[in-house]
Amino acid sequence: MDLVIRDARVIDGGGGPSFRADVAVDGGRIAAIHPEGSPGRRPTARRTLEADGLALAPGFIDMHAHSDLALLRDPDHSAKAAQGVTLEVLGQDGLSYAPVDDRTLAEVRRTIAGWNGGGEDVDFDWRTVGEYLDRLDRNFGGEGIAVNAAYLVPQGTVRMYAVGWEDRPATGAELDRMRELVAQGMREGAVGMSSGLTYTPGMYADDAELTELCRVVAEHGGYWCPHHRSYGAGALEAYEEMVRITRKAGCALHLAHATMNFKVNEGRAPELLDLLDRALDEGADISLDTYPYTPGCTTLVAMLPSWASEGGPESTLTRLADPTAAARIRHDLEVTGSDGCHGVPIDWDTIEISGVTAPGLAGYVGRTVAASAREHGEEPWATARRLLTEDRLGSTILQHVGHEENVRRIMRHRVHTGGSDGILRGDKPHPRAYGTFPHYLGAYARELGVLTLEECVAHLTSRPAARLRLTDRGLVRAGYRADLVLFDPSTVAAGSTFEAPRTLPVGVRHVLIDGRFVVEDGRRTQVLAGRSVRSTTR
Repeated sequence: MDLVIRDARVIDGGGGPSFRADVAVDGGRIAAIHPEGSPGRRPTARRTLEADGLALAPGFIDMHAHSDLALLRDPDHSAKAAQGVTLEVLGQDGLSYAPVDDRTLAEVRRTIAGWNGGGEDVDFDWRTVGEYLDRLDRNFGGEGIAVNAAYLVPQGTVRMYAVGWEDRPATGAELDRMRELVAQGMREGAVGMSSGLTYTPGMYADDAELTELCRVVAEHGGYWCPHHRSYGAGALEAYEEMVRITRKAGCALHLAHATMNFKVNEGRAPELLDLLDRALDEGADISLDTYPYTPGCTTLVAMLPSWASEGGPESTLTRLADPTAAARIRHDLEVTGSDGCHGVPIDWDTIEISGVTAPGLAGYVGRTVAASAREHGEEPWATARRLLTEDRLGSTILQHVGHEENVRRIMRHRVHTGGSDGILRGDKPHPRAYGTFPHYLGAYARELGVLTLEECVAHLTSRPAARLRLTDRGLVRAGYRADLVLFDPSTVAAGSTFEAPRTLPVGVRHVLIDGRFVVEDGRRTQVLAGRSVRSTTR
């Protein structure tokens, strides 16, 4: 054997009681599990790691990650590796970097620069989904990447490619082209399709178009992962729409960062869960992910009404420069409630700038738009308009609109999984990027008792593995891949805070991918054991 982990508290991911055991690893897989007191000789190996009662669990699966470029530019990637994450699902919210042509690539780089940076330090030598996954595998001189990665075909990028930025129904030929692009991405290894239905141009798709694309996804055994049309006013109707579309298409549904935000939805999580339970009881295939925090994180330009973004980023900047168009944007934001802000009139006191791309705007970071406006003696819209214009739409925000009661109710649900939604760029990113998984274990399991530790681990491991249809990950079982994390249940916690968001967690001692230590004794090694994880149902 390569390794024996001796006297670990095994939390195997199945949700049942933990047990003390030796776990042997050989050839990148779990070779044997020898529970304490069982007959026969204890396994031996070339190396023995004394667990001393540390919890041994499957590696955590981040069901909603924005590391699409970070994995290519950062071999360390401790933001996720140090949490015990061994697999991330990329291509989220309908916007990512494959499939593209040259025009689409330039547009999508500009559109999500606030999420991933402009990518000036990345060689975009791919155009298809398969080529992007190949690039992950041969990155850093062929060594690979820090953690494993799966990919969703981004529906907004597909629409950008086939239709452009117009707010109109797709033609028959355009719909056929989108079907082809989704099918090709699925054949090349994508696990499903994502949508960002409050982001342009993906939000311009109507239900009929989305249904047709979901049918393609279902034919290839994947799932649809929508950021739906509203988390505020009309949130329940938006959830109902997602359930209705997938049931009509016969497609599995995974709800991205499922929550109920804004004052209008305070205390309304049970209504969402009742909706999902009815559909599940009728045979629908549904799961969801959440992050264990109340604020959200996105770009400032995402708050704008969708009409203001029609035509792409340059058209948006032109409208912001025009006094008449800017006044209309302001009215939609502050009075009507724009579709970009989930149908709720914006409260500038809840919009905190978390990152900018222009160095001269750094003074706005960590402050709300309203606070900066008061300091400058101007209306909040004037501040926001200046940021949007001078930062060329690149500013990111924290939006403080969540409710703790809703967060806790949803994370208890029978189909819940964990996702960080971690945006890694910006001077003051959301702490969920560095802290989601230890925060679940420390705050919500150990301290608050919202979940037992065994339940919590199952939510972060076997449940997402089942959604991804991975037959050899997500459990501590003989024959499974040795993607493992050892942590101290008494101390594990997120180190990241809103004041110091890039602080690494505590209590996560060892992380292995394919039996190789990517974190050892709490320190990131130089091992690059991550690879693309491709659908096996294509």
